[in-house]
Amino acid sequence: QVQLVESGGGLVQPGGSARLSCAASEFTFNSRSIGWFRQAPGKEREGVACISSYSFTNYAESVKGRFTVSRDNLKDTIFLQMNNLSPEDTAVYYCAVDPGFSSTCELLSHEYSYWGQGTQVTVAS
Repeated sequence: QVQLVESGGGLVQPGGSARLSCAASEFTFNSRSIGWFRQAPGKEREGVACISSYSFTNYAESVKGRFTVSRDNLKDTIFLQMNNLSPEDTAVYYCAVDPGFSSTCELLSHEYSYWGQGTQVTVAS
């Protein structure tokens, strides 16, 4: 059974940075698109960033220029580097796998089948 585990969340001061990781068991990432999503209290889940197997990347407008998604296929790990964080970035962050094959990726949650349990990122002073 595919299991995804996110790590790297925590309390971050406004303007600070955090790096999230997503690792998988019983699954090889390197041929799939991986997405990062987040859900803040009282809000719907939203797509943040994704990276395809061709390393094509896609970002939500709200994080462009601040977040960077990357992948290490040798380690089967996906990263989300988050810089210049603001309280509006506070949310539970999830990684997810698109089981299809595509050179690109979209931030559409219904295209992703396997989800991690999430990691909390809180931006506060």
